[in-house]
Amino acid sequence: MPSVRSATVGIWADVGSAVESRDRRGISHLVEHMLFKGTQRRSARQIAETMDAVGGNLNAFTDKETTCYYAKVIDRHVPLALDVLSDMFLHSLFDAKELAKEQKVILEEIKMYDDSPDDLIHDIFLQTMWRGSNLGEPTIGFADTVVRLTPDDLRDHMRAHYTPNCVVVAAAGNVEHERFVELVRERFAGYEGDCALPQPESPIVTPATHLRHKESEQAYIVVGTRGVDVRDERRYAASLLDTVLGGGMSSRLFQEIREQRGLVYSVYSFQAAYRAAGLFGV
Repeated sequence: MPSVRSATVGIWADVGSAVESRDRRGISHLVEHMLFKGTQRRSARQIAETMDAVGGNLNAFTDKETTCYYAKVIDRHVPLALDVLSDMFLHSLFDAKELAKEQKVILEEIKMYDDSPDDLIHDIFLQTMWRGSNLGEPTIGFADTVVRLTPDDLRDHMRAHYTPNCVVVAAAGNVEHERFVELVRERFAGYEGDCALPQPESPIVTPATHLRHKESEQAYIVVGTRGVDVRDERRYAASLLDTVLGGGMSSRLFQEIREQRGLVYSVYSFQAAYRAAGLFGV
């Protein structure tokens, strides 16, 4: 994309909360946090300062089936962005003291979600619709499981899932392809290993109603059902339905329930598509 000066570099690992055992709920998300907490070459502060010094944005996220680390920079800083990302990805220390601090941070994050009815209602919806399935459990984990995770647990998780056959390195923007491939080969030289690809879950959806009382000035309601998986060609129609039904201020739900009837402040639809399952809700 030579017409733009910015570029985004990302490292995607084919692992998320859907592969976690009950006693390790939240480990994928905790690993994501800990990759920012220091490597053999850089402290946590140096990681942040290196990207801030060039006006870059460094971030990450964990989902049900993927974990992604990415950086947005001006095109001339792509080598630096890849150097920082690969350093985090390959050489993180998982220091015990840093882990103890980050576990406290995540406990506060869990409380933050519990204090946010809009976030909480979505967790309740998933746990109710996909009861007993890993897909239904919160990606962030639970307080009692997060605090028990050790540095060795995190290293084991990375060895098991962060291997070349389960990782994609990608870039978009003003990036010269051959030069970027060369940089990736340099930064990931010696990176070896293999892992079994995650087996997709296709959980059974059982009709159910779940009520949770929480002190609040408003009531929050989610109604949802089975959707389509990411390989289903109908996902394009589902995306269009999502937009028309509740995707913006001109959507059917917004116009009828808020504008015409004045019953709510916020109303929207949503969908998600995974390897062997999907959902659609309002």
